Amino acid sequence: MIEKLLLHLGRIARQLWFRVVLISLMSVLALLLAPLAKPWLPDNLSEDFGREAVLPVLTILASGMLAVTTFSLNVMVSAYRTAASMATPRVYRLLLEDTVTHRVLATFVSGFIYSLSAVILFRAGYFTPEGAFVVFCLTVIVVVLIVGAILRWIDHLSGLGSMDHTLRLIENRSRASLRARMDKPCLGGLCARKNAKPADAMDIPAAKSGFVRYAGLARLNELADEAGTEITLARAPGEYILRGQPVAWATGGDEDFCKAASAAIDIGDVRSFDQDPSFGLTLLAETAQRALSPGVNDPGTAVEVMGRLERLLWENTPEDESSDARGAEYPKVNVPPVTARHLLHCAFPPIARCGSDSPSVMCWMEKSLNALGEHPNPDMAKAAREMCQDVRDGNWG
Repeated sequence: MIEKLLLHLGRIARQLWFRVVLISLMSVLALLLAPLAKPWLPDNLSEDFGREAVLPVLTILASGMLAVTTFSLNVMVSAYRTAASMATPRVYRLLLEDTVTHRVLATFVSGFIYSLSAVILFRAGYFTPEGAFVVFCLTVIVVVLIVGAILRWIDHLSGLGSMDHTLRLIENRSRASLRARMDKPCLGGLCARKNAKPADAMDIPAAKSGFVRYAGLARLNELADEAGTEITLARAPGEYILRGQPVAWATGGDEDFCKAASAAIDIGDVRSFDQDPSFGLTLLAETAQRALSPGVNDPGTAVEVMGRLERLLWENTPEDESSDARGAEYPKVNVPPVTARHLLHCAFPPIARCGSDSPSVMCWMEKSLNALGEHPNPDMAKAAREMCQDVRDGNWG
């Protein structure tokens, strides 16, 4: 339960509105606590930097920040739509998690709410002279933060929505997901053979249809330990499943056990990066496919994408098998590993199908696969050599 709660909190924290609400509440709270300023504040400062000094600044901020926020939101939406049309529509959800945009817009919105709330409280006579001086100090800090956010926003806008920015965003998120699988090839569980149902095992049906987004292995291991059984995932994160189909198998248990185990596996309408390292590779491949479409005809972008794919797979290939039961964090749960062949299949064959008529694309693909054929991971090296031969034979799967 705690693991699933932390997962949902992490997803909420990556949304735009969360930072806006959090920083806005902090700014309003600071205003409400301003009258509690210590009486030892110098009187001359309270007179010189009080209500008359800060109220005009607050009025300017209240009117200016609303316009800046509205303009910035329009720019953000336009840039994200442009990026989604150039790359792949599925990248739009990743762009919405851009932390730089979140911080900048949160600063603008909170500055507007802060200044508007301060003007209202001043008109209502809420602040004492000492409190007005504290508000002045807070306003100076807010102005500095807003100026810094504007400069950061100007620098960020130079690349926002561009192909370079979009590809870099996908690559960075893919690298984090792949490295997490390098640390835990089977998410901390034992290695299971894909689609291999244990003998005499019972089905744990999926609660709904959709993509497997997250498997709470800590909860599954706890349930299996209490029931004296073992659980094997039938569908790895990233795979699609229909309601009622087995999402996992267990060597024992009852109906309540099956319901609790099914609830520990998150299923949603869209894929997630949380435990799915192949999702980012799929997005990069889709971007290259769009670049190679007749309406775009941009083989250079496809070549750049393959360079990023080659770099990702060379530096961040997880092992095909996990550690034994003594080294597993969740020894009661068996998870299918992400194989090197699966990662390559998500990356290169889609590009080959669309770029088979482009000599430069196919030449670069063969070069990339030959390089990966020298990978220190023998599974990746073998899979890359086999795929390179398939590409030469015109068999892209």
